[in-house]
Amino acid sequence: MNLELLESFGQNYPEEADGTLDCISMALTCTFNRWGTLLAVGCNDGRIVIWDFLTRGIAKIISAHIHPVCSLCWSRDGHKLVSASTDNIVSQWDVLTGDCDQRFRFPSPILKLQCHPRDMDKVLVCPMKSAPVLLTLSDSKHVVLPVDDDSDLNVVAAFDRRGEYIYTGNAKGKILVLNTDTQELVASFRVTTGTSNTTAIKSIEFARKGSCFLINTADRIIRVYDGREILTCGRDGEPEPMQKLQDLVNRTPWKRCCFSGDGEYIVAGSARQHALYIWEKSIGNLVKILHGTRGELLLDVAWHPVRPIIASISSGVVSIWAQNQVENWSAFAPDFKELDENVEYEERESEFDIEDEDKSEPEQTGADAAEDEEVDVTTVDPIVAFCSSDEEMEDLKALLYLPIAPEVEDPEENPFGPPPDASVQAATPEDPLAGSDKKQRQLSSEGGPTKKKARTTVIELQGVPSDEVHPLLGVKGDGKSKKKTAGRPKGSKGKDKDFPFRPKPYKGERPSFPVGAEALGSSAPGGGLGGGGGMKCRAEGVLATGTLVSQPYKQHDVGGMD
Repeated sequence: MNLELLESFGQNYPEEADGTLDCISMALTCTFNRWGTLLAVGCNDGRIVIWDFLTRGIAKIISAHIHPVCSLCWSRDGHKLVSASTDNIVSQWDVLTGDCDQRFRFPSPILKLQCHPRDMDKVLVCPMKSAPVLLTLSDSKHVVLPVDDDSDLNVVAAFDRRGEYIYTGNAKGKILVLNTDTQELVASFRVTTGTSNTTAIKSIEFARKGSCFLINTADRIIRVYDGREILTCGRDGEPEPMQKLQDLVNRTPWKRCCFSGDGEYIVAGSARQHALYIWEKSIGNLVKILHGTRGELLLDVAWHPVRPIIASISSGVVSIWAQNQVENWSAFAPDFKELDENVEYEERESEFDIEDEDKSEPEQTGADAAEDEEVDVTTVDPIVAFCSSDEEMEDLKALLYLPIAPEVEDPEENPFGPPPDASVQAATPEDPLAGSDKKQRQLSSEGGPTKKKARTTVIELQGVPSDEVHPLLGVKGDGKSKKKTAGRPKGSKGKDKDFPFRPKPYKGERPSFPVGAEALGSSAPGGGLGGGGGMKCRAEGVLATGTLVSQPYKQHDVGGMD
């Protein structure tokens, strides 16, 4: 793919819907890899679906978690994928094999995680009601980042573009800039609403190019700052934002914001409906509003790293927004002449000669001289869009695409090997090991070698409540209904304590495995899909299309997005 040929000379933002990606189960979060060739989608049944974005087909499905996946992030080289689920588990996955390298168990739900832009050994985790945590994957150690106010632990955090600094923001509008290696405070400032009033920080996002970053606040204004000015102001500085973006008419609150791949545009998803607002960063004017299906709520937004394409999630489906490509088949050669009527063509005497003997040889200058130069067809120039400003060459070990095995109708039959009974006939009393070799071959052909169980590290955080429920599982209403009761339901006795519901006798055919709101909402080890019922369903391979989550849970899930 030649990215230079895809450069548009006009606007560089999407204009219309360009199809959907259906992951069968409900999608909750999505993220592109560094080159935009693969799209990872986290679903509410714990699976991670990796899409090949060029072919718009599923390249791999990883059965990652038991509870819904709430956050995803790619490593820099694309070989690793870090995920978080609503049961407070953070896992690292090998994208090629689908194996889990290691797990981390936190005491509270994970709101966001982010891989270090340069060092693939570090992961930034934002637990609920806790200070941000910097994980080191190689030795499973963690560092709790300092905060401005110990009483205010609603903190969001993000790496800057190159991972040199970590920006944190709390509910009082205070932004801290910390050195990633030493965790020392480098700069700080407070976001105010014109007067001395402060506003809560909801998210911090950095552009892939340049030094700009945006802050999404609770006052429904998106502020764009220059990171160099923040570092220059130092501690307790008063930097002015480059732009203030907001919806003055409807006062729309923003669910998710991000920069375009080139950093020239900013997209914000509404928290009220499936609507995407696109601004031009340099001027601050609203250039486009993309409207999805009426009545749907937006869950996540991701902009393609190198192309004007946006992926948004609502009602469990990934929607793709792109430019309208107009095909023009009426273009001709520059010297083409359109004739109103037939004209008799007079052939020149030397028109079809291999060499024109009568032609005089003028001196070659300019473009004619350049045609005789040798053209280098062996050197491969690096694609500028795939290289960072501090890099000269592309990463040769990067994982841009996933190999897809062809679908075999009957995988148990081996067309290239011996017939099934050959090893049995060859197994004589003199050679008793032949039969065992067949069993080993069968085991290897069915499930491969026994996978090594991933190491689980428990992260201890002081003073963090362990009974918090992830916002994806929260219920609107009075204060009593905001927290779900952990553990088994009341009234269950004996063996039923490990199951999230009591089975009822059915007449006729048994429907697909139902998962209700309290099954996915329970955070206890015996509740939800973590109990025996959920594991049995996965072991038997029950994957009902679209029925993995019942209708009450869909309403419960979408209802808590505000």
